[in-house]
Amino acid sequence: MTSGCDSGTTPPASGQDPTDDLGRPVVWSGLSAGVAASSPVPAPAALGSPPVSGFADLHFHMMSEEAFGGRWLHGKHDGALEDCDGGIPGSDHARVRQDLSALLDRCPQSAMLDLASSGALSALLGLGGGVLGSEAIGKTEGTEGDTGLHLQRKHLSEGWPRWDTIAHQQGHVSWLRAAHDRGLSLIVMSAVSFDWLCSILPAQNGARACDEMVDVDLQLQMTHALVARNAGWMDVALSPAHARQIIGAGKLAVVLSIEASHLFGRDVDAAKMRAQLDRYHALGVRTLQPVHQMDNAFGGAALHNPIFQFAQYTENCFIDTDCDATLAGVTLGMDVDASCRNMRGLTPLGDALVGEMMDRGMLIDVAHMAERGVDRVFQLAQARDYYPIYISHGHFREIMGPAVAEKEKSTPARVIRMLRQTGGIFGLRTAHDETRQYTRSSVENSCQGSSRSFAQAYEYGRLGLKVPMAFGADLNGFIQQTRPRFGEDGACSAAFQAEADCQAWDQRAQGPGPLGTEFDEKGLAHEGMLPDLVADLDRLGVDTTGLRSSTESFLRMWERAQGPRAGMADPATDLDESGVAPFATSEQRELAYPRKCGAAYCPGFQALGGSCRFDEECESGQCTAVACNAIPGRCVCNDDADCGSGLRCARKTPGIGGDNACEPKKADHQMCTRDGECASGRCGGLIAGAGWCYTPGSKTIGQGCRVNEECPSNRCGDLTQTCLCRSDAHCAANQFCGWGTNEGECVNKRSRGAACTKDNQCASGNCRFLFCR
Repeated sequence: MTSGCDSGTTPPASGQDPTDDLGRPVVWSGLSAGVAASSPVPAPAALGSPPVSGFADLHFHMMSEEAFGGRWLHGKHDGALEDCDGGIPGSDHARVRQDLSALLDRCPQSAMLDLASSGALSALLGLGGGVLGSEAIGKTEGTEGDTGLHLQRKHLSEGWPRWDTIAHQQGHVSWLRAAHDRGLSLIVMSAVSFDWLCSILPAQNGARACDEMVDVDLQLQMTHALVARNAGWMDVALSPAHARQIIGAGKLAVVLSIEASHLFGRDVDAAKMRAQLDRYHALGVRTLQPVHQMDNAFGGAALHNPIFQFAQYTENCFIDTDCDATLAGVTLGMDVDASCRNMRGLTPLGDALVGEMMDRGMLIDVAHMAERGVDRVFQLAQARDYYPIYISHGHFREIMGPAVAEKEKSTPARVIRMLRQTGGIFGLRTAHDETRQYTRSSVENSCQGSSRSFAQAYEYGRLGLKVPMAFGADLNGFIQQTRPRFGEDGACSAAFQAEADCQAWDQRAQGPGPLGTEFDEKGLAHEGMLPDLVADLDRLGVDTTGLRSSTESFLRMWERAQGPRAGMADPATDLDESGVAPFATSEQRELAYPRKCGAAYCPGFQALGGSCRFDEECESGQCTAVACNAIPGRCVCNDDADCGSGLRCARKTPGIGGDNACEPKKADHQMCTRDGECASGRCGGLIAGAGWCYTPGSKTIGQGCRVNEECPSNRCGDLTQTCLCRSDAHCAANQFCGWGTNEGECVNKRSRGAACTKDNQCASGNCRFLFCR
């Protein structure tokens, strides 16, 4: 596909065709007049087409630098990546405004709300404003946070990207190319925005007003421009047959999608909906989500984060007392039942949208949709010979810990049955959350939030729910990712720190060992590391065959959408929800750990050099911290046995272990006080407790030395500091051990006529009358 677009050009307001300065139509990637005119779409593939290879990611926000009015994410998707300013006041990213308490003034009953019962909202609306509110959005246990003031995260490669990045680029084109080179063959590129979030960010951080569909237009334009610049290895797929051609040519198939809370704008009716759907279809969009974070004209949103419920409250001032999803005793903004499920299903306009998408053969993504809405979409799918529906990014409810499972956005098994019956697919979130143990899996859930936890969900989907799966990573989507199994950047830290410390120690001790890539200690830091997650699952013993061939599963769903269909794709009567172990809460598990300084801890988990609060946390039993970490410490050695091969415990202050550190053993002729300090294991020539490292018998006569034992003669000259001979036996056959001015030196034997005093001085062995004969 060709493009003359500049990816930095701002599109017109939503609903209008783009124009140049003279009002003439601007062509986006040859698509403004209709895709088919410039890029012929192949006919649907015949049944029995050979399967394509590779895995798919069904939810990727590559262009999120322009989401939310361009006011949040640091780092462009293309070009050079640079360090950021660390969120210093006046920062251009990763912070909300200071004056958000004014949002409460929109609703007169706000004074009655107990904001203290929601930590996130309390921080967001309190005096902390920009810094504390930003941290509340992005910080979870086990992270340092890359929002608000994040000076420790400002440097590229050192501070970001890593698994808990939500404010810095995770989708650079070089990383996408790396993923493609290692097996990624299809990606659903989702243009995303949320105008409420945009509205609470500093206005100076963006170049335009908050309008979700303007953001979407710009991101689609940027995607087409990116594809044009990289036509050698990627292309926008306009049909399943087209995708097969792209992948068959060794390229990455890019499927365009939209994720917006106010899809097609805030003021939408049936006519506008159809016109907009036609427009975006002409721009290459082949799938979208009718609903995102808030209720809209098409249906209700699944509840999951109190911030989004508050966002809707600031627009409708509605308070529901049926459950306490947002604050103690209340749910804001949404009409819910006693189980905290949204009462709003699909609206009549939502029915019409789904029907129009089916008419066009588009893929219906029900992620974020309230359960009542999903039920209605399924009814409409059944009426169309089980038209396929799918979820681009989600969690299996039954396998997740309560923090996720209790939220409506998690996906229950009954919805998976709907997906299977219609021929759909599930995009599995690369979660950082706690999961339950799936007992039918051979993988122990012994590193919460890591690939071990992801394995529980994947195995439950594979063995229990038996649903086709792909990744639904949601990178650049305000979502923290799979945690590492190693290192100090949040390994195994989905629950509480003591458990994380013990589990991380277990990974080091029990394995399997690291992959040898950045994934080991940074987790799923960016799109280029998806192949590493697959590799780590393989390393843990997971059967990833279905995941590795997930592109084919997606294309079969797409082909089914375009017909013909003959009823149900799969009766799905074999779902098996068993094998999910009971869940012990963090509070219950924490009781099993000892406590000191007011906190639970893992005994002896920290290796030398690691951070510690007190002696008991160190493998060596020695920590430099003072007063329960009032002065932070590190684990140090007690003696040489605590250090590895070739290292010694440097007792810098004798008898005070707090100053000890493992250092390389000393080479010969370096000063020493004991044998253990020396690489040779020998310290000699001690005077007043200090001497020199040496290797016994390692020198020859004439070579430099420090102690007698280095020399074959056991004699090191005090003045010359060279090895001296004691007898001719220490010299070569044609030499003798000198005396007088040559004392201790090996001297060449003399020829006939040379002066001598003894026979051994002459080559002939005969000294007569002071001359060699």
